[in-house]
Amino acid sequence: MTATADLSPVTVIGLGPMGRAMAARLIRAGHPVTVWNRTPSRATDLVTAGATLAPNPTAAVAASDVTILSLTDYQAMYDILGPTVADAEHRDVLAGRVIVNLSSDTPELSRAASDWAAKQGARFLTGGVMVPAPVVGTPDAYVFYSGPEEVFDAHEPVLRLIGEPKYLGADPGLAQLFYQAHLDVFLSTLSSLLHATALVTAAGVPAVEFLPGALTFLAGVPAMIGDAAEQTARQLETGEHPGDLSTVLMMGATADHILRTSEQAGVDLELPRAVKSHYERAVAAGHGTSNWTALYEVIKARD
Repeated sequence: MTATADLSPVTVIGLGPMGRAMAARLIRAGHPVTVWNRTPSRATDLVTAGATLAPNPTAAVAASDVTILSLTDYQAMYDILGPTVADAEHRDVLAGRVIVNLSSDTPELSRAASDWAAKQGARFLTGGVMVPAPVVGTPDAYVFYSGPEEVFDAHEPVLRLIGEPKYLGADPGLAQLFYQAHLDVFLSTLSSLLHATALVTAAGVPAVEFLPGALTFLAGVPAMIGDAAEQTARQLETGEHPGDLSTVLMMGATADHILRTSEQAGVDLELPRAVKSHYERAVAAGHGTSNWTALYEVIKARD
């Protein structure tokens, strides 16, 4: 099989919103696209746009050198491709092909999947798409990748159509590590936004009178670190947290106020309890007069 050509065939398996968006982008770029999904009706618009609907996963994989997976998790890859490679007639269908798994799962399961693919004779790239489906293929889209560098380099032109590719290294677990870490920030932020809204609405204030200002405040958070991001990263790496401004004691007092306000409002307490716990443990560890970044010392993995 040859390396990726300018308009080489590409297979997309998994046609949820993300898979459909990726397949549509590849079709618009002129690539012959083969698709497969457990529910064939999800392919209707793509077939109308020029895609070929494969009758089964075996035919889908056989249609292209590169197969992109957009599934619920990595187990779904085994559920779909496992029966194919277990079939004596088709056990070599993955040999020499490239699997780009853009599903979500843990770094360890990504590494195990890479090993599984290698046993089938396939090359494997892990990926994490960092934008919602409507943004796929736009200048704002970007995707983390990890796996063999030569495989990434050979197929980078195709991957770039989905979003700006950010290659992290040969370890197949790195893309999912970065993906999950970014979504850790994202999901925590969404929960905090909803919790804050619940505080306000518990007092009878309409959400519409709170959310716009909260979002403006949220957009200003990067300015708290801003140009000092590298300095903050160095503090985390060195364990030095000079308490010039926002100390653990000061921020911890605010965390306590938020918890007590939540109790009085009758809203869920799990999130503010968790945040307050970080500050309490940091103070107990002797970081009370240190910068808020000292919370890292009680959050990070133990040696």
